[in-house]
Amino acid sequence: MKRSCTFLAALILCTAALAQPYVPTPENLQAREDFQQHRLGIFLHWGIYAVYAQGEWYLQTAGLNKDDYAVAAESFNPRKFDAQAWTHAFKEAGAGYVTLTSRHHDGFSMFKSAASDWNIVDATPFGRDVVAELAEACAAEGLDYHLYYSLLDWVREDYPLGETGHKTGRQGNRQDYNHYLQFMKDQVRELITQVPNLGALWFDGIWDHENDPGFDWRMPEFYAYIHSLKPSLLIGNNHHRAPIEGEDFQMFERDLPGENKAGMSGEATIGALPLEMCETMNSAWGYRIADPWYKSVKELVQLLVRAAAKNSNLLLNIGPQPNGELPHQALDRLAGIGAWMRSHRISVDGTTATAIPEQPWGVTTQNAEVLFLHVLSPEALPVRGGLCKVVVPLPTDRKPARKDAVSLLTGEKLPYEFSKDGFLTVTLPQSLLEEIDTVLRVRF
Repeated sequence: MKRSCTFLAALILCTAALAQPYVPTPENLQAREDFQQHRLGIFLHWGIYAVYAQGEWYLQTAGLNKDDYAVAAESFNPRKFDAQAWTHAFKEAGAGYVTLTSRHHDGFSMFKSAASDWNIVDATPFGRDVVAELAEACAAEGLDYHLYYSLLDWVREDYPLGETGHKTGRQGNRQDYNHYLQFMKDQVRELITQVPNLGALWFDGIWDHENDPGFDWRMPEFYAYIHSLKPSLLIGNNHHRAPIEGEDFQMFERDLPGENKAGMSGEATIGALPLEMCETMNSAWGYRIADPWYKSVKELVQLLVRAAAKNSNLLLNIGPQPNGELPHQALDRLAGIGAWMRSHRISVDGTTATAIPEQPWGVTTQNAEVLFLHVLSPEALPVRGGLCKVVVPLPTDRKPARKDAVSLLTGEKLPYEFSKDGFLTVTLPQSLLEEIDTVLRVRF
């Protein structure tokens, strides 16, 4: 009887805690600030779907039965996986953090889990914990470590059937969200306890019940549970809407904040949370052999710069191969981005957006002392006698500090004029324009 009363009291306290508005801890607020200091992150979509080389949604898009699909686990043996080599390439590219898919919509866990034997250690000949190995390698390279986790599941019988996963052979007679939510809590607890350097959880799949208004994901409850385990942990959710109670950063899929070119953020409003945009290097998230449409280094760097100009990180995705190697096209792009970052990092990392709208020639970023002008489209600049004119409207409380206040990022001083109506006009020799991004530095 005493034990029952103790349990009841604990349950009441827990319920009361869940009813309270979310107030992030000082540690969480510091983690948010740290998150925005590194504008480039690397996204990794990797799972047994790589064996099929048809992308991460292959179980759904091919209409496979889950038992037939499971053969991929028996063939998944990425012997060339080298977490140290991966993270070294990411570090050299100028990335500050890595986000790995710990579990995608096929329900397969890339970590050792007591909550489900459908995981890489127990169900594959590889038998190694990828989540743990990559966590250790990230720590060694000084990279922050985040994990993607799918909220939906195309295989488990207790997951309430949503808009996807209808052809996988699930019976559908044991749908029980209470049971499924407890399973997710158990797995998240495993991740938090097994990965000491885990900095964020990146959720996806809430849109699977978008047209079912009666379904309650109970996200505030789930978030409160996670924060009770690790208050500093950042939580984000790819629900394509405005942030909800308990989230710590806001993400945009294939869209820069404020844009809706991909049609996935039409209802989203930009709040006060840290921002992140995720995009693929080619066209697919998971490895797809017939996907040669890799963006150029110039396109990727300019996307990073445009993201920073909107106060957002860029989470750039790579789909590793089934043998454990990163595609050579991805490694080439990482090397090219790294070459640019080594001489231009200061103009994106640790910067924020400005009050200056995007200009025909490019965008702007800033830190406490410097305004950076990123000339991304030099063809938009007026040219005369081999000299370009870069014109930008400065905020009313800003003006250049001295006569030599404007220079290239490489150090060359540039002549300028500052009008009474707040327009800064910089004269730039056309010969000094860079192919990817010519960065001008204005000191206030």
